[in-house]
Amino acid sequence: MVTGGVHVNRGCCFDFGNVEAKIRDDGAGHMDAVNFSTKCYFGRCTGNGPWVQADLENGLFQGDKGTNRLNRGNTSTFVTALLKNNGRTVFTLEGGNARRGSLTTWYSGPLPKRYSPMRKEGSIVMGTGGDGTNRSRGYFFEGVMTSGYPSNAADNAVQANIVAAGYLS
Repeated sequence: MVTGGVHVNRGCCFDFGNVEAKIRDDGAGHMDAVNFSTKCYFGRCTGNGPWVQADLENGLFQGDKGTNRLNRGNTSTFVTALLKNNGRTVFTLEGGNARRGSLTTWYSGPLPKRYSPMRKEGSIVMGTGGDGTNRSRGYFFEGVMTSGYPSNAADNAVQANIVAAGYLS
């Protein structure tokens, strides 16, 4: 998704992605949504955020153990936030400045324990959590959901197209 890097908070959950079919918490692995917020769910986050994170239900993950020291946050005016998840073994978090440059991979590795395999339900959410949690704030400018696990080349092409769109402040 392309979101704003300055209109965010610690509330949960400014998400975009796959969520529960009914508005409720069905447990670990029932969501696969990218989250962008300053909520440091597991503690010991690097910096003050906001961070691109994976909302997999019952946690905002920057890596398989929760936080990830490599994820330093992104305060660009316009932010590309990307989550890839094959639903069985791995997920990847990438992001960058939607106005210029390439993507940074903050995490690419195993899914957290209890989250493999995922039990995705197929509903789509934008701006709230799958259980209806709506204490977050943010700007949603555009987004895309794909089937499968896109290649890095595909991710880079998407970022190049986003930059070419010319977001202005």
